[in-house]
Amino acid sequence: MIEMDKRQLRKHIKSQVALLSDEQKLKESNNVFSHIEKTSIFKQSRNIMIFASLKDEIPTHHIIERWANNKNIFLPRVSGDDIEVIKYTPGTLKQGSFNILEPTGNDIANPKIIDLIILPGVAFDKKGNRCGRGKGFYDRFLSNTKAATIAVCFDCQLVESLPIEPHDIPAQNIVTNSYKTI
Repeated sequence: MIEMDKRQLRKHIKSQVALLSDEQKLKESNNVFSHIEKTSIFKQSRNIMIFASLKDEIPTHHIIERWANNKNIFLPRVSGDDIEVIKYTPGTLKQGSFNILEPTGNDIANPKIIDLIILPGVAFDKKGNRCGRGKGFYDRFLSNTKAATIAVCFDCQLVESLPIEPHDIPAQNIVTNSYKTI
C-alpha cells in the first residue's frame, strides 16, 4: 500500500470493512475471540476492559454478554477529552458520545485494576501500532495503565505499516481472523 496519511487510511479501511457482510463480520469475530479465550493472558485476567463495537468494528456485544458471566467486564465512557471505565451491568448501556453505547453507572473504576484491555481501532500494523478515530482517547488512557493489551480487528484492517506519532501507544498483541501474535 502506498504511503497514506491517517485521514486517507481511515477512509480506505472503512471502505474495505463496508464490503464485509454481517455474517463475515460475526464469523471473524467468533474466531478472534475464540482464540483470545484460549490464551493464558485471558485465562489469568479477572478484570477486562472491552469496547461496545460500532458497525465498522469487529462485533463485541455477544462477547461482552458471554464474558460477563465469569469475568468483571468494564466498558469505556467518554468524559471530556478522556475515557473512564465503568463496570458493565447487563441492560444498562445507552448511546453516548460519538454514537457509542456506553455504561450508565457512576461507579468509575481505577484503571490500575484492569488486567486486560481489548482495543478497537480503524487500522493496525504487525508492530502493534494502531490508528484510531483521531481523538487520542485510548492513547491517553493506555499511558495510565499497565494492563496487557490485545488489539482486535478484521483481516482487512491489518496493514503493512502505519504512520505513527510520538504519543501513539502500540498494542502488545494483535488478533485477527488469520493473524495472531499470542
